Amino acid sequence: MDPQQRSPFNAEFTSEKYAALLRAVNESERWPADFRVSETPIFLTPEFTEEITGAARELLAQVQTPEFREHARDAIPPALLVPNENAHPNFVQVDFAVCEGEHGRLTPRLIELQGFPSLYSFQLFFWQRLREAFLNVPPEWQPFFSGLDEHSYRALLRHVIVGDADPENVVLLEIEPERQKTRIDFACTKTEFGVRPVSLTSVIQRGRQLFYQHEGREIRIERIYNRVIFDELLRRPELRPGFDFREDLDVIWVGHPNWYFRISKHSLPFLKTAHTSPAYFADAFPPNESLEHYVLKPLYSFAGLGVEMEPTRQMLAALPDPHAWILQHKVTYADFVPTSDGHRSKAEIRMMFLWPDEGEPILVNNLVRMSQGKMMGVDFNKEKTWVGSSIALHRRVVR
Repeated sequence: MDPQQRSPFNAEFTSEKYAALLRAVNESERWPADFRVSETPIFLTPEFTEEITGAARELLAQVQTPEFREHARDAIPPALLVPNENAHPNFVQVDFAVCEGEHGRLTPRLIELQGFPSLYSFQLFFWQRLREAFLNVPPEWQPFFSGLDEHSYRALLRHVIVGDADPENVVLLEIEPERQKTRIDFACTKTEFGVRPVSLTSVIQRGRQLFYQHEGREIRIERIYNRVIFDELLRRPELRPGFDFREDLDVIWVGHPNWYFRISKHSLPFLKTAHTSPAYFADAFPPNESLEHYVLKPLYSFAGLGVEMEPTRQMLAALPDPHAWILQHKVTYADFVPTSDGHRSKAEIRMMFLWPDEGEPILVNNLVRMSQGKMMGVDFNKEKTWVGSSIALHRRVVR
């Protein structure tokens, strides 16, 4: 979006530099990136940076109100309620589409939000590899917010995940982490903080305490950096977890599972700012509203599963539990990133918050997904270039 930085980046882009980036990303850690990495970052203007950071913080302010607490009270399916919920989530993601506003000006519009971790460690790792491969990115351009740099960002992330514990007693909990598409983030977390990825199927429960095995030793789990998506757990009845989430366990949840439901698509009908779009639970959709302007989404699915881009009244009538579905007004993504081959890409920007137990939510970093297809997913971008995962950079102001 910053033409003065975009033009020289595109002019100096080469396939060799991109190949060097991919080698650095895929060969530096235990696992490679199992998703496409885009050829380019996004360069934000000061005006857009101010707008999107303000929009994200305004939404976080709304989820801290008593009214939101009441809205989210019944968000969790009763059978999935986990005890010992903390006062607020440790991680919040706010996803914005970059859209065309008035007079051709680009503006962010909310797509969804999540009270769940994202690729915090990988985005730091990726930023470092990007600088090495594309030496023409000026050093004052960086992805961090709230006055952070990569050192203070790393320290804050360590504080939230590890706290005062020995990293050996902290686990990144997933379902078969070695098979997940985000496994490179798990590898980066282990490299940065010494926190091992552990499958919930290999956890051992003794009374209220949990353990995992490493090199023949049984190690107590004191803190769980939770990366388990309940949707996947429910879709795979063959899984045999080593413990039941719903039990009263002697562990600290870093990212308590309840917040996956409380801050989610379930929140969209409540949130109303200049950067949100109309949203309704399917059982509360106005009868006189046209469905052609809406997209139908299941509340708790992940990675776009179950999304219907062209819903009909027949679809709504056939839903077994319409309150478990959301109708959100469609947004039109702007084709705003000129590529080196003459095409243009569109993008979503994820604004990433850390929320320490003892403090306020802090906007820390971002993640970008770029597309040239109808949607952001891989299936809509096959054989395309300048699409995939990336990062947004803005000019750091030194005061």
